[in-house]
Amino acid sequence: MDLRLDGKTALVSASSSGLGKACVRSFADEGANVVCNGRDADQLEAMVAEFDDSNGDVVGVTADLTDPEAIDALVSETIDTFGGLDHLVTNIGGPSPASALDIDSEAWDEAYDRLFMSALRLIQRTATELKDGGGSIVMMTSRTTREIIEGYALSNVFRLALVGLNKTLSKELAPEIRVNAVAPGPFETGRIEALASESTEQGRFETREEAYEAWGGNIPLGRPGEPSELGDLVTYLASGRASYITGATVPIDGGVTDAPL
Repeated sequence: MDLRLDGKTALVSASSSGLGKACVRSFADEGANVVCNGRDADQLEAMVAEFDDSNGDVVGVTADLTDPEAIDALVSETIDTFGGLDHLVTNIGGPSPASALDIDSEAWDEAYDRLFMSALRLIQRTATELKDGGGSIVMMTSRTTREIIEGYALSNVFRLALVGLNKTLSKELAPEIRVNAVAPGPFETGRIEALASESTEQGRFETREEAYEAWGGNIPLGRPGEPSELGDLVTYLASGRASYITGATVPIDGGVTDAPL
């Protein structure tokens, strides 16, 4: 299926590794020009070098997504490099585990700024450009938007806030801009390894092997997802092929989430 992305421009935040990187690959293979983003310049440079064989051009721009001025510079460089912007994917890494009442006010503020405000600031900065071109926004959230995970209060709260933002903006920015979100479950990105280690240290599991099985093994489809599967879904939602989809939060979790909606 031709997603009609050839020559379009996409900005994918926090995309030097993991699921963000998979989104860059999918966009670039479809012929889109992509700006990827990270805080580590060396890692970003090495990552961009992997895309020499892609159909679209890929460039890297370092930026700290908690810094409003850095976000402004990131978007400006994207537009200056490719002459405009058609698609935005907001993404950022998951927060550390903690129970709600054990988190101090400073940590709540930091998580709010990183998980929620980074996405909102990117959208505020790009909305005019996206509206001019009839663009799209896809926000990366988590399975925690549909079913909380014990001990991950920050993710449970702020990922769900993005779903509210998604639905709100899908109405406020229509019909020029479509806005959707995806809610990934377990993927083979190294995140399962980190979750297994964290939850074992918390005492929720006796062994790391038991924790890994809990995080990555109890999946109805029998395996964690491949990052490319997430990247392809995001790219489809961004593309004109999904022209009648907006305000949706699409789960992609291999069936592991028990919530019916």
